Amino acid sequence: MADLSDRQGKMLEFISDFLDENGYPPTVRDIQSGCGISSTSVVDYNLNSLREKGFLRRHADVSRGLELLNRKQPQAESVAIPILGQIAAGSPISLPSADAPLPTEADEYIELPQSIIGSGNKLYALQVKGQSMIDALIDDGDLVVMESVKTVADGEMAAVRLKRDEETTLKRFYAEGPTVRLQPANSTMEPLRVSADDVEVIGKVVAVWRYLN
Repeated sequence: MADLSDRQGKMLEFISDFLDENGYPPTVRDIQSGCGISSTSVVDYNLNSLREKGFLRRHADVSRGLELLNRKQPQAESVAIPILGQIAAGSPISLPSADAPLPTEADEYIELPQSIIGSGNKLYALQVKGQSMIDALIDDGDLVVMESVKTVADGEMAAVRLKRDEETTLKRFYAEGPTVRLQPANSTMEPLRVSADDVEVIGKVVAVWRYLN
């Protein structure tokens, strides 16, 4: 590298590799050990030189206070999640059952970070219509990312099909003996109690995505 000694080039390479592997910068002693340098004072001198040459920013009062400048940050991998329709209280929509394979194609997709939603297997998104889940911070127009499952724990937000009415709704699910309570997250709305035989769980909420205007 231009304007760098061999030692300084080796130090920069070590710092960059350390950041990639650990997600945080090395200490002076890490650099001393990793680069085979005789003393921490030599490391300190070369770090100050690298700072003056514009290769890094150094916060001397912090043990890991190194920041590489002009370093290309790795791009977070994303996963395309299909948007399959809308969901609202009592609004009929067509959704895949937990046993059915998800469509291989959709008219719309949403790109979400893999670090948030994993591999994306058995995931799809629905646009929420209405405010029956507003107290759970799910508003009209938000996208809920659903995992296709057949069972959920009490209190989880689930998309359920009311088989008799052929309607699908998004509510908190509570099994109560022979009945199921479908609880809206809205203090102005009453829960819906239905026969357990009439309820089919088709997915649970794993994430909420909102576009801010």
